[in-house]
Amino acid sequence: MLYPDLFKQLESVRWDMATDIPWQDFDGTRLSDEQAQTVKMNAITEWAALPATEMFLRDNRHDSDFSAFMSIWFFEEQKHSLVLMEYLRRFRPDCVPSEEELHQVRFDFDPAPPLETLMLHFCGEIRLNHWYRRAAEWHSEPVIKHIYTTLSQDEARHGGAYLRYMRRALEKCGDEARAAFAKVGVLMASARRTAQALHPTNLHVNKALFPRDTVQSRMPDPEWLERWLDQQIRFDAVWEGKVGERILHNLGLLFDRSFKTVQDLNRYRKELGARLGAAGAAPQGA
Repeated sequence: MLYPDLFKQLESVRWDMATDIPWQDFDGTRLSDEQAQTVKMNAITEWAALPATEMFLRDNRHDSDFSAFMSIWFFEEQKHSLVLMEYLRRFRPDCVPSEEELHQVRFDFDPAPPLETLMLHFCGEIRLNHWYRRAAEWHSEPVIKHIYTTLSQDEARHGGAYLRYMRRALEKCGDEARAAFAKVGVLMASARRTAQALHPTNLHVNKALFPRDTVQSRMPDPEWLERWLDQQIRFDAVWEGKVGERILHNLGLLFDRSFKTVQDLNRYRKELGARLGAAGAAPQGA
């Protein structure tokens, strides 16, 4: 089981909201109304770890080890929302999300294949790590800069934990897991070719609720994410390239192959598809 080791590992670096955040360094002259609103939106987005955890537990009833790890992931992700709200409570109480605004992003996600979902969230952690690093650079107020840096480090550790579960899945499921990871990897590493940011909170997850079937569509301002990325933190092609490179690098380590481009990964995905198809056809042709 991975959960006991991951618990010890993440517990050893866990930060304390009361003592590890330099609240005393707040400088109100360096926080604009525009920036405070983005903190509010990120606090609400992080609250969506609640329905994501409910989805993970439902779709992974067969895997008690991974489900137990959700206790760590859920705790730390909800703490991200909490520290952002605490920042607003202390310094911009007019921007604190209401309970109803938070509750709007709690809704049922449709069932999805566990392997694809695992890879999707692994990529989401990589992307969020980079988004928060960029947010820390965009802000000039010292406390929120520190908070975003702290959150980005958490997201990197979460990505590492998901990677360990992906490696275990390869041992258990072989090419089935490789195909699932490659399929999602091609999508998530190709984000520069899409008009919309690719992250679990921005994907359609409940057909019955369309068009309000994504986390972002249920925000007080559904358009805020694209504006935050494009106009505020300026998450440009260079930064998207860094995300794609990390996804390709980690899949290369996982598959013991080198993927320099998304095209390389897509060719490997097709190879896997052909191999799985041949394996499936073999009994009929025997």
